[in-house]
Parts: sequence; structure tokens; C-alpha cells
Amino acid sequence: MVPPADLDDFSLGDLKSLVLKLFEEVAELRRTVAAQRDEITRLKGGPGRPKIKPSGMDKATEPKTPRTAGGETRRKGSKTSKLSIHEERTVKVATPPQGSRFKGYTNFVVQDLMIRPHVVNFRCERWQTPDGASMTAPLPAGITGHFGPELRRFVLAQYHQGQVTMPRLLTLLQALGIIISKRQLVRLLIAGQDDFLDEARDVLRAGLTSAPGSRRMTPGLATRPSMASARRSATPILPGSAPPVPRAAATSSNCCAQVTAITSSTPKRWPTCANAPWPVR
Repeated sequence: MVPPADLDDFSLGDLKSLVLKLFEEVAELRRTVAAQRDEITRLKGGPGRPKIKPSGMDKATEPKTPRTAGGETRRKGSKTSKLSIHEERTVKVATPPQGSRFKGYTNFVVQDLMIRPHVVNFRCERWQTPDGASMTAPLPAGITGHFGPELRRFVLAQYHQGQVTMPRLLTLLQALGIIISKRQLVRLLIAGQDDFLDEARDVLRAGLTSAPGSRRMTPGLATRPSMASARRSATPILPGSAPPVPRAAATSSNCCAQVTAITSSTPKRWPTCANAPWPVR
């Protein structure tokens, strides 16, 4: 490129085009130098320039569309089809313009949660038999006390699964309109839980039985004689020889110190020394 004789003769547009052309040439020269450096490094046996892949963060933020076996995009199913409609309400247009025609309805499903007290008064029939005895109809199954099974289920779920403390649970029930005291709430949490306790015991027993390395307690294991005493009793006595003399109890200073250390604070079931006699009550 021949340099211009005088830059003052160029107009502003010519200067801009000249600068852009120079920028393009500089970028091309930089790419050429980088390629030559990589080639020289490869010929010398050195490591080449690492190939840095483009970041996949942009693609990761985009939701992936599920595809079927044929490669086609699978459409998501309607969530409202899995719901059971409990109530239908018709919303009417207040004042449609004159000449409008009715074109049907547009469905708009709304999920909501209703927590409210539900009080039931069971009127149990009473009959008097011919012999003068009275007979009253029993309550339905699952009704124990003045609180229904759904309320008991809610209390147990909030206390055990939701980790809600008893004061907060009492405040929540009273705010919902349930007339209940702290003593009655404690009874709901404690009374009538024998089935849960039996299930927990069965699970624990089954786990201990099937655990590796566990053994059951053999009845009478503590009363079996030791191997040493069994060997001594099985030792034959030759004719004319004296019977074996039993080993005397150890009378070391440590043993005596342990025996004399038995005080009123020591449990009377366990002596402090193996050779010491049982403490006298």
C-alpha cells in the first residue's frame, strides 16, 4: 500500500475508509503470525495452542425439549387432565354489546386448598328392648373421641413430618376454628398409638435378627460352667493319689485394696474384684 502524499488532501470519509482498511490488514497480519507461530511450535515438537471450546452455559440455561424415538419433539400432556374437578362455576359477561352471538365457554382451571372445621353431630338411635334394656347405635368406624380421623391425621403429620412444635400446632388449630386445649392435643399425639409402637418394635426386631454378626441370647448362657472348670472336673484321678487342691484365692495388695474399696456407693450386684466375696448387705 503506497502511503498518501498528503493526508490533508483526504476528506473525512476517505480517512474513515482508510482506517477501516488498515484495521482489517492488521487483524489479518495477526492471524497469519499466530498461525506461523503454531506451525513453528509443531515443527519443533512442542505443544500446540490449546483448543478452547465455546462455553455451554447459554445452552444449559435453555430448557431441553424431550424427543421421541423418531427424533420428533414430544408434546407435553395436559396437566389439567390429571385433575378431578370438584366444582364448576359459570362466569357470565355483564352486558354484551347488542348483536353479539354466544360462542360457548372457555375453561380456566384453578387449584385451591380449603382448610376449615367440619363439625358433625351424630344422632345415635336409642331403642328399648322388650326386657327393659336400652340399646344405642354405635358410632361409625374410625370415630374415637370427639375428634375425627382427618383431624388426627393432620395433627400427626404436622407434628412428626412437618416438625411443628406443640405450641405452634395448638395456635394453628385454634386459628382454623378448632376448639381444642393443650391437654386434648397431647392426648391426640400420645393416646392410641399402640399400632405404631408395635410396628416400630417389629421393624427393630427384624433388623436386629437379620443384621450381620448378630446372635440371639441363648437361655441359660450365663449359668453355663466355664471351660476351665469343665476341664478340671474332667481330669481323671489316679488310684492312691491325692485329689487336686483347689487354687487359693489371690491375696495381692491390689486385690485386697479392691475388696476393701466396697462401700455403700458401690452397686451391690457387682463386686469390685473377681476373687472377692459378695458384699454382705
